[in-house]
Amino acid sequence: MTANGWLQLIVFVALLTAIVPVLGGYMARVFGGEPVLLARVLGPVERGIYRLIATDPKAGQDWKAYARSVLVFSAASWLLLYLILRTQSIHPWNPEGFGAAPWDVSFNTTSSFVTNTNWQFYAGETTLSYFSQMAGLAVQNFVSAAVGIAVAIAVIRGIVSRSGASLGNFWADLTRSVLYILLPISIVVGIFLISQGVIQSLGAYADLKTLTGASQTLALGPVASQEVIKELGTNGGGFFNVNSAMPFENPSALTNYVEMLLILAIPAALTATFGRMAGRRRQGWMLYGVMLVWLVAGIAIVYAAETHGSPAQHLAGIAGGNLEGKDVRFGEIGPSMFAAITTVTSCGAVNAAMESLTGLGSAVPLANMGTGEVIFGGVGSGLYGMLLFVLLAVFLSGLMVGRTPEYLGKKIEAREIKLVAIGTLFMPVMVLTVTALSLATKWGAPSMSASGPQGFGETLYAYMSQGNNNGSAFAGFTGFVQPNAPGNSGSFGITFADLLGGLTMIGGRFIPLLAALAVAGALAGKRIAPPGPGTMRTDTPVFGALLLGAIALVALLTFVPALLLGPIVQSLTDQLF
Repeated sequence: MTANGWLQLIVFVALLTAIVPVLGGYMARVFGGEPVLLARVLGPVERGIYRLIATDPKAGQDWKAYARSVLVFSAASWLLLYLILRTQSIHPWNPEGFGAAPWDVSFNTTSSFVTNTNWQFYAGETTLSYFSQMAGLAVQNFVSAAVGIAVAIAVIRGIVSRSGASLGNFWADLTRSVLYILLPISIVVGIFLISQGVIQSLGAYADLKTLTGASQTLALGPVASQEVIKELGTNGGGFFNVNSAMPFENPSALTNYVEMLLILAIPAALTATFGRMAGRRRQGWMLYGVMLVWLVAGIAIVYAAETHGSPAQHLAGIAGGNLEGKDVRFGEIGPSMFAAITTVTSCGAVNAAMESLTGLGSAVPLANMGTGEVIFGGVGSGLYGMLLFVLLAVFLSGLMVGRTPEYLGKKIEAREIKLVAIGTLFMPVMVLTVTALSLATKWGAPSMSASGPQGFGETLYAYMSQGNNNGSAFAGFTGFVQPNAPGNSGSFGITFADLLGGLTMIGGRFIPLLAALAVAGALAGKRIAPPGPGTMRTDTPVFGALLLGAIALVALLTFVPALLLGPIVQSLTDQLF
């Protein structure tokens, strides 16, 4: 642990905190219908889209209509992407002549990108054409992120609504998310990434001679345009198999820093958007403070663990920190920050091998995902997941003081708490169930590359990552054999992982989403009562501590027994990997 490492963390926190009110206020104006500078240019485009899809942006939807729109759009997106992958061989921009992706890989990949998970059971540079990457995956990076933002805004409207049951219009929220937020930032930062060396090409792969005289094929492609939205939209799917550890995706310490800021920018700023739309900015800052405390603590633990090394490393006589699986460009602090940031969000991008983290270091990403990724979380999904935990904390505080719990003047009753329970507990139950199913059957074995605690950790991490729509992996768990490699026909074990993972991603995305919309619908029609002498303030550090405790309690009660069997046991043994 060095002064330079801590300085990088401090500067990062300062920059992120400066971004929050600026971007958060801008998003509040966009979704509140207030004029913004970009409307002069994009306004005609926005109105043209409404005419094309025959929708009235001012027509409000209750939670059921809003949910139906989300499901219809997501289903149509799923079908379109699946067809693109299955017909890849006949599309243009396929200089390497890749054939259609197998049906099971297509099922998993389609489910992954439509749910904003971007888990990858394939190697991008040997499996997908440029057309599939651009028209298929990159498009879903935009629209799946926009769906999350739209739902978060709808949930905010339901919580702060003073009259009526309308949560807004999904099609308008979706359009504004893409046009006014995701596209402008992507264009600006994309140009910056190209200037730093991230490639953007439609040319065929290059065959080169190395300094030793050997032949090497250098994969190219339209990388920068996908790199920026994979980070900004907390998608995480890499153009290349090694993701952000690839120099063509992440060439320097500067781009690494910018990409980490991109990952957190919108999830962090949405807390300020909530505070502004609620008319109580302290509420937004309280949420941001809780998220920041958890994030910084996680980074500190990973950084300390990786700089100290593992018992096995010391036993082998290897001094210093654990640099296994890390790029020397980033040192120890870069991968430590990236690992924590990518798992408190639903990004899943990686710049180092998670498989090679120390036992304690790998426990932090697992714990981050165990919270349901509400500490910042995915764009939109993190905020509405956190608001469910806020209602849970309010309910617990009401029980402690003997009062009917209320939040922002609205009473929290049995119906809302039942829906909150579904939204917060569905993921842990599903993840533990599918992990057990994979470990208890013969079909789960082909996906594991290790045995013992490491193998258990690989499997748990894989399904926790997919169930949380994260997408990162230990790198030792696989669900594919190179589909375009000669003689590779796969096995049912591989197909089993593809199907089980795909279903896990769909459930992890839409069940909590629907629960959050139902809660918003229930609250939207409630009358706001003025605060009384016994009303508990929910914008104070005391409530923030209670909220943090509620999140930690749910994560501990559900996942600590599993963590004890995996990374915690590993950290106490002499097993290196």
